[in-house]
Amino acid sequence: MPEGKQPYFITTPIYYVNAKPHLGTAYCSLLCDVQARFRRAAGYDVLFLTGMDEHGEKVAQAAAEHGMEPQAWCDSQAPYFKDLWDELEVSYDDFIRTTEPRQYRAVQYLWERMRDSGYIYKGSYDGWYCVHEETYFTETQVEKADEEQGTKGQHLCPDCHRPLERVTEESWFFKLSEFQDRLLKLYEEHPEFVEPDFRLNEVRSFVESGLQDVSVSRTSFDWGIPVPFDEGHVTYVWFDALLNYYTAVGYGDDSPEAAALRARFWPAQMHVVGKDIIRFHCVIWPAMLMALGESVPERVFAHGFLNVRNSETGAIEKMSKSRGNAIAPEDVVKLLGVEGYRYYFMTDVVPGEDSGISFERMEQVYNADLANSWGNLVSRSLNMSDKYFAGCTPHVDGALISDKNPLKAMADGIYGRYATCMDHMNYVGAKDVVMELVHAANHYIEESAPWNVAKDPARVSELAEIIYSLLEAIRISAHLLMPFMPTTSAEVLRRMSLGEDEITSCALEKDCTWGKLSGGLAVTKGEALFPRLASTK
Repeated sequence: MPEGKQPYFITTPIYYVNAKPHLGTAYCSLLCDVQARFRRAAGYDVLFLTGMDEHGEKVAQAAAEHGMEPQAWCDSQAPYFKDLWDELEVSYDDFIRTTEPRQYRAVQYLWERMRDSGYIYKGSYDGWYCVHEETYFTETQVEKADEEQGTKGQHLCPDCHRPLERVTEESWFFKLSEFQDRLLKLYEEHPEFVEPDFRLNEVRSFVESGLQDVSVSRTSFDWGIPVPFDEGHVTYVWFDALLNYYTAVGYGDDSPEAAALRARFWPAQMHVVGKDIIRFHCVIWPAMLMALGESVPERVFAHGFLNVRNSETGAIEKMSKSRGNAIAPEDVVKLLGVEGYRYYFMTDVVPGEDSGISFERMEQVYNADLANSWGNLVSRSLNMSDKYFAGCTPHVDGALISDKNPLKAMADGIYGRYATCMDHMNYVGAKDVVMELVHAANHYIEESAPWNVAKDPARVSELAEIIYSLLEAIRISAHLLMPFMPTTSAEVLRRMSLGEDEITSCALEKDCTWGKLSGGLAVTKGEALFPRLASTK
């Protein structure tokens, strides 16, 4: 483990294997990837975890529908997730599957610990269950949802509106009701535990309304991890799935290596989840950890849903195959490329809110920000450096450039402004910080008119300062855009003959200091980073 580095453990939820990864799962993984890349660049020792949720009735049903055994079905789905994450440059460190031996061991250890704690008991469950959401609902919740939806007597899921199953079976229960006060105290003392803050209000209101004990075992099917002390019972899928975060850092493993990993990376700094599973992560999960006497995660960030903006009406519509408006990741990659895909979803979609997306907007953002602004700046500046300084960066002491230089002035303190945004998952704000410098550099070209300055041999030092300032603004911008677009950002630095040590640097704040660019480095013009897209209209 790196000496002196602060640990940072970030996780996606583990994804269901009842279907291939979609735009929403890719979005969540990219949110984590950008944060993980930023933290590594800033000098943290990062552990980035993702994976697959492979147990439960829903998975068993999906397997049966495809004529496969559950394990074989899960095995067939894993490559879809790993291949897409690789294509989208998702830099995960660990990929956990709940059918792995480490999860089996950890969940059985969880049961033993819970029995010792006194926070579980055996009873009988008689109520409503949604297979799709893998969630239990009380009679009151179902009646209220049916009334609000105008579906009285139909017993539809309050979340997904699918028909519920009436379940009557023997079950083990977790005493969630006993943690109401402790959870409310957690939210009061650590409001950053749930982000964005309006989600905290939702969670607090839910807990204040009263908590019911939760069924945590099933007997009606067998695709799950067995309860070690009660034959015929398997673990409720969420009681299993939530533990994956702790399993990944050695929970249930008594080896010295696992103990060191737990000491290093637990509690997790950040769980990123969809808003639809926030209650599991912000209510049940911390209560489970409290019952075990373990530390709770520092933050849970809940992102919104991706919807589609109708290009004809402007209306925001739920994305679905039945509506014919579903957008697959490969559709976006085909239009924007991988780096354009990453940039659009990470900088034009507000993470904590539901957002309407469209191909028209994707094209607009790509052309405006990447083709016309960033790509154009790189192309013009490197071309001028090649033309006026024999294919090299000019010999200028950047530190001696006047503070009145508009690019130097804007670069002053840029890391702090950027990092503040990144710390709070405000990727739109972080992008704005960088693009302000990019736009300023493009404006600087027009204002300084280096092509005119180049005509006068007596103004060669002025020309050198202009070109140097542009290249230095590009160098700093490339570092700050690296979490969003790692491949093209690295390519920009290579075109200025900046080596792998700088490209893979873990000293982002220092890298953003004005004046680090050396003179006499070969520049390569190269092909356009982001060729302008022809209109799809």
